[in-house]
Amino acid sequence: MKNKQTWLSGFCGLVVLLFLATAPLGWAQGQSNPVVVRAARHASAPPLSQMTPLPPRSEPLADGEDDDDRAPMHGPRARTPVEDPVLQASTDLTLSPANSPLLSANSGLDILGLGTGFPGYTIQAVVPDTNGAVGPTQFVQFVNESFAVFNKATGSLEYGPANGNTLWQALGGPCSSSTNLDEIAQFDKLANVWVLMMPVFTSPNYLCFAVSTTSDATNGGWNLYAFEEPVSKICGCRLTPDYPKISVWPDGYYITFNQGWNGNFEGAAACVVNRNAMLAGTAATMQCFQNTGASYGALLPADLDGTSAPPTGSPDYFLNFDGNDQSLDLWQFHVDWTTPANSTFTGPTNIPVAAFNEPCGETVTELNYTTGACIPQAGTSQGLDSYGDRLMYRLAYRNFGTYQALVVNHTVQIGTSSNQTGVRWYELQNTGSGFGVYQQGTYAPDSSYRWMGSIAMDKAGDIALGYSVSSSTLSPSIRYTGRVPSDGLGTMESETDVLTSAGVAHGSQTNTFRWADYSSMAIDPTDDCTFWYTTEYQPTNGNNHWSTRIAAFSFPTCTNTMPTYTLTVNEVGQGTVTSTDGQINCTNGSGTCSAVYSSGSSVTLNATAGGSWTFSHWSGACTGGNPCNLVMNSNLSPTATFTTTTTWAMVNKASKAGNPITSLTIPATGSGNLIAVALMFSGTTSITSISDNAGNTYVSAGARATINQYSSEIWYAVNSKSGATVVTPKFGASPSHVEITEWEFSGVSTGAPDATNTSFGNVTLNNTPGPAVTTTQAGDLVISVLLAGSASFASITSGNEFTDDFATNGNGWAHITSNSSSAGSHQASWYTASPTGVYCASTVAFLP
Repeated sequence: MKNKQTWLSGFCGLVVLLFLATAPLGWAQGQSNPVVVRAARHASAPPLSQMTPLPPRSEPLADGEDDDDRAPMHGPRARTPVEDPVLQASTDLTLSPANSPLLSANSGLDILGLGTGFPGYTIQAVVPDTNGAVGPTQFVQFVNESFAVFNKATGSLEYGPANGNTLWQALGGPCSSSTNLDEIAQFDKLANVWVLMMPVFTSPNYLCFAVSTTSDATNGGWNLYAFEEPVSKICGCRLTPDYPKISVWPDGYYITFNQGWNGNFEGAAACVVNRNAMLAGTAATMQCFQNTGASYGALLPADLDGTSAPPTGSPDYFLNFDGNDQSLDLWQFHVDWTTPANSTFTGPTNIPVAAFNEPCGETVTELNYTTGACIPQAGTSQGLDSYGDRLMYRLAYRNFGTYQALVVNHTVQIGTSSNQTGVRWYELQNTGSGFGVYQQGTYAPDSSYRWMGSIAMDKAGDIALGYSVSSSTLSPSIRYTGRVPSDGLGTMESETDVLTSAGVAHGSQTNTFRWADYSSMAIDPTDDCTFWYTTEYQPTNGNNHWSTRIAAFSFPTCTNTMPTYTLTVNEVGQGTVTSTDGQINCTNGSGTCSAVYSSGSSVTLNATAGGSWTFSHWSGACTGGNPCNLVMNSNLSPTATFTTTTTWAMVNKASKAGNPITSLTIPATGSGNLIAVALMFSGTTSITSISDNAGNTYVSAGARATINQYSSEIWYAVNSKSGATVVTPKFGASPSHVEITEWEFSGVSTGAPDATNTSFGNVTLNNTPGPAVTTTQAGDLVISVLLAGSASFASITSGNEFTDDFATNGNGWAHITSNSSSAGSHQASWYTASPTGVYCASTVAFLP
């Protein structure tokens, strides 16, 4: 979804409708080999908890400004309206709202998402393009143009709201600064990591990726990538990449987007980025097939649910619906990372389905909108957009062993006599001879309009469908329905209204026909049973600006199928513990360190030492060496112990103070060493960035202490390069006094710190304590700095484990623990005989 002004500049403002000929058996335009694109840049980033969120853009929407995903696609479809042959409607007495089976789902969390009324968030676009993903402990929601991280147990906010560019600061422009829309959040259930994609619309356009290093979206690091949109062979130019979607597959993260040029739709692109490389944080490539032809519309890539991977060597599947309105088109993408010339994108295979009518007279997708806004609302003549020209996100895939399943949905007109819409849904199955329709239905149990759906399936085969619902007597609301395997084929149960259940007042939208663009149904990886649905609604006090809701629910048929036990992995030292089934991925005591298993499950754990560490032994539920084999007949808690083998050392240091100073000259640095910079200053301001002459990227360690007009901060360089000789801080305003201290250490990680803390208060006689940090492993490097307004400190207190490094202007010190320090709490304390005034201090522990 793009801002219309940006979209029009990309498409030259010209509307051209391409008329559809008979659907070809193969591509409209052939492309035997993919276009290969190397990531323009990649970098590592610290955890979000150590990054200050960039605030959501606060520019108001201009009068008449619109965000439109409408591009001229395939031409008008010649068709005769039909009565829907698989309609589940109120005319079926056994399936009417009063008589249909009650929805057997158990409701869970139901909270306000980003949008109007959410603290700190400003509406940035006409539609939210609501999207979300769920991990072991968190839910990540992306809307235009911002994201937030929620605790999935309590609904509390863990991070944000933050502008989408926040996460890519370590990567630099354009990902760190340019306009971002249509962001997608995913959770890789096989690797237990987050995958976020953000397109930026510059010249050229980029697809920005962030892959987490742990399952903790807030406290784990990230691998960042920027892929430049490839030059198209169609025009020798870069086509506009709109409406992008991503999916998780074992051999890659697959991408689709709609391509436009000079006012024309040029077909959908099918791309894939190298998942294994991005998980490892190494150089990665993207392969794209772009010439799918303008006769076919928007594509969706199959997205893996559960932890049962597809059969070895399976291609990823792509799906759209055909122009004859009675079939689906299936494509297959096989990637070869070793020899890209062997990669293939083949299809389409035609899959017949029950005939349907595209809603609201939509026989073509348009740039300049003339049809489609037929969804009525209470109290207004403003109709809403049905978005019925394409399949709705996601195309959810699941492998049940004896068969593979795909579920997907789109909006249809239910008959010939009115515009009423319902949600058409499909379950396709492949038992070994290819995918075909197993069941299908159109859900429209009463006279209200239902549209903008998202669908998924749990591990027990239960299906959940979320959507928007509205009518001339009902303001748009959020509902979901579902079915269990024992229900009749092609039928759903009754529905639950998310807003009514939570007592949320909602109204109608009068300022635009635009609505949602898509919604999101995700599956919880912890139990593989709980569904998480998020989409938009119009609050009564929103001044025609949208809000979003996040709701969770599950089916008893899934959650009550068998007894379960919890496996909890503990770690001493630095290393990673993984299970062969992908459920455990625990690094340095963070990430996915626990998982729920059914009774009698066999689990194999492997411990891998990190960096300069060595695996020592298992204890607790495991004993001896690798691997550890367990049978889950009770709750188990094994411990992997790692020991350090090397130490760190200081290479050089420099310090300077002044009223104020603007830079610090330092000894030339070496590649790969930790460069840490501490700043102490007076004046009501903060540091906005730090740079050096070698082009290193500096990020805040997350330890900013302030009191009155005094501040202390510690920053460090990510993936440092050699040759830095001048360090320059940039402040938001002008401080009156600045003290800078720089250190270079070898044998220390340039990744995220192990621990950070700050303290402030009044100076006390003989003992002014600095911030205590609790480290998770032996051998950490701990840096602590202090700034006092009036007092002069003589030294650290007697018996303290810290050592004096050097002083700056009598008020600031750096102190370092010994390189054999144990894991645990570390705290510096300063001595003065003449206490006066206030102080602030910052402490950071870096991993060896």
